[in-house]
Amino acid sequence: MKINLNCDDIMDSKEAARIWGKSSTYVRLSYKQNPSKFPEGSIRKFGTSWVVTTEAMEAVTGIKDPRKK
Repeated sequence: MKINLNCDDIMDSKEAARIWGKSSTYVRLSYKQNPSKFPEGSIRKFGTSWVVTTEAMEAVTGIKDPRKK
């Protein structure tokens, strides 16, 4: 399976929070409080950084990707 890391659907948690208009800690706190809201494979921690997908943000916030309006 080949993963394209240049894809706009993969971002760090702070960028995702900014795009969806949330606080910079939104993703981390949301995952800590309710990890079951995140679809399997849509969030991962690398060292101290969280990486999240568009799918995860749409699932957690209930808001479609604001970049695609």
